[in-house]
Amino acid sequence: MLRVLTSALSLTRPWRPPGSRSSASDGTARDPEIQVRALEGPDKGIAEIIMNRPRARNALGNVFVSELLEALAQLREDQQVRVLLFRSGVKGVFCAGADLKEREQMNEAEVGACVQRLRGLMNEIASSAVMGLIETTRGLLPGAGGTQRLPRCLGVALAKELIFTGRRLSGVQAQALGLVNHAVTQNEEGNAAYHRARELAQEILPQVDIASGMAIEGICYAQNIPTQDRLEGMAAFREKRPPRFVGK
Repeated sequence: MLRVLTSALSLTRPWRPPGSRSSASDGTARDPEIQVRALEGPDKGIAEIIMNRPRARNALGNVFVSELLEALAQLREDQQVRVLLFRSGVKGVFCAGADLKEREQMNEAEVGACVQRLRGLMNEIASSAVMGLIETTRGLLPGAGGTQRLPRCLGVALAKELIFTGRRLSGVQAQALGLVNHAVTQNEEGNAAYHRARELAQEILPQVDIASGMAIEGICYAQNIPTQDRLEGMAAFREKRPPRFVGK
């Protein structure tokens, strides 16, 4: 799992500094669309992925997705990172979803490949060993896995209602449905959600990471293997009766 942040992360390949230039999703020379920041001091072990594509409201264009996948791959290999925060560098915007203007210029094969990459990105974020704390309502992309993830989050009936109606939810509504964990009142700076996410990251940071937790579980289970009670528990399950444990 991950740890956190201010100087750039020590990544397996050099990460372009925020001031460097690259070719953006619209083909023009711009700053990197994805930036990685590592926190220091008491927040060391927390990393931030900062999405910075203001002209397209952080829409998921080809360059944006490529840079994000590269960042996640490198963060996965960084043993110093315990918690990962996703945040926007564009005020008032988190992520607009798929870049439909870019997709309009694609042929059918390119659209299919693009959707596959988006599915891969969503799976990477959802199932990565990295712990993600997203600072706003989760965006679900039909075609990139949204029709499969939403029923698993909310149940089939409610998922159908939201997908068929295309209803937009406020943060409070999303929290009430269980789609997000927290909804916060916005502050004057417009970063209340980020501060709440960072508080959660600080709370998670000192906890046992997944590798250590699995090792501890393995040690404990190994102690249980030779016991009579383990055999009794399996026999009771097979025979469909209450177990008779003796503490040995």
